[in-house]
Amino acid sequence: MEQQKLLALLEELHQELEKTETVDVKTGEVLASLKEDIGKLVREESSIEDGQEGLSRNLSEALDHFEEDHPKISMAIQYVLDSLARMGL
Repeated sequence: MEQQKLLALLEELHQELEKTETVDVKTGEVLASLKEDIGKLVREESSIEDGQEGLSRNLSEALDHFEEDHPKISMAIQYVLDSLARMGL
């Protein structure tokens, strides 16, 4: 159940990221990295456990980057991080 919820949150985050217009090089790099990681997990190219370490690191970095200018994305990222923590990942 928790993994299904996490996948739903990842899909929601992926949709929010798709709506974000790139305004600078760093934002573009962060978006591209997150989209790739999330895309792999959503399409089940890797399991949550296999992709968790890189995803968690990228999410934490993205949270810091988007916190001020993109509050909806920051909130979605925090939900995903919280879900990973609840799953013990």
